[in-house]
Amino acid sequence: MKNTGPNFRHLYYFWVVAKEGSITRAAERLGLAVQTVSTQLTLLEQAVGKALFTQQGRRLILTEAGRTALNYADQIFLLGEQMQEALDEADSVRTRLSVGISDSLPKLTAYRLLEATTQLATPVRLVCYEDQHEALLGDLVLHKLDVVLSDRPARSGTLLRVFSHQLFESETIVVGAPSLAAVYEKGFPGNLNGAPFLLPTRNNALRGKIDEWFEGHNLRPDVVGEFEDNALLNTFGRRGLGLFFAPAALVNDLAEQLGARLVGRVPQVREQFFAISNERKIKHPAVEAILSAVPQGGLAAA
Repeated sequence: MKNTGPNFRHLYYFWVVAKEGSITRAAERLGLAVQTVSTQLTLLEQAVGKALFTQQGRRLILTEAGRTALNYADQIFLLGEQMQEALDEADSVRTRLSVGISDSLPKLTAYRLLEATTQLATPVRLVCYEDQHEALLGDLVLHKLDVVLSDRPARSGTLLRVFSHQLFESETIVVGAPSLAAVYEKGFPGNLNGAPFLLPTRNNALRGKIDEWFEGHNLRPDVVGEFEDNALLNTFGRRGLGLFFAPAALVNDLAEQLGARLVGRVPQVREQFFAISNERKIKHPAVEAILSAVPQGGLAAA
């Protein structure tokens, strides 16, 4: 017998039960009788030809088919929520832009890149999410995001239909709190043996280049901390716990917002920044503004 496929009302009841963890709590949330919700679940399982839950004591546990169905239901109902938001905003004077920001991207860089969206004729409402690079690309593919800002491109050879646009490339600098910078700014970089450093973790695109630079200059710094999150690294750096690398284009921002002082320039270690977008027939005007904001020369340092 051919499966008839899911009824979306039944799928919604399944989704609520999976989220609540029980039919009783789901029924309370839906304002329905327990028997009604239970019947709808049975009809859904009959329609798809798979058991979606299994009983363990008093608990309902998703089967493998149930986990698969929940993954799709999450996408379906999230898109439904986004559709409603889009309809609610149809008469709004602001255009919504959902941006994913890689946790390894310097937040000052993210701000400078997004600054272009504030200069459009139509005002933009920014909705920013921070996560790991690969997780954000997954959300981009599902159209949960309009663009991802990252320090690395999407990997080639994958099935993801996304496109990486290099925004700019910057040499790096070593900076630190004034008291620490005063110790190491003279004789740079030869005086960095044993210097305390805060570095990105080894899965960061920049870390390999930094390690190569240390090796090339026969330097053995004292690595006092490694951070996946760039903002946390900067917080420790602001407290004077170690020197750290940063894009040269942000030297003035670093001084103003973090109180960090330039120790030395490292032109051999260059950092790249990308905007990653979906293939779209209709371009988002705010994404286009980001892509065209720094066509040459990178961000201004001033």
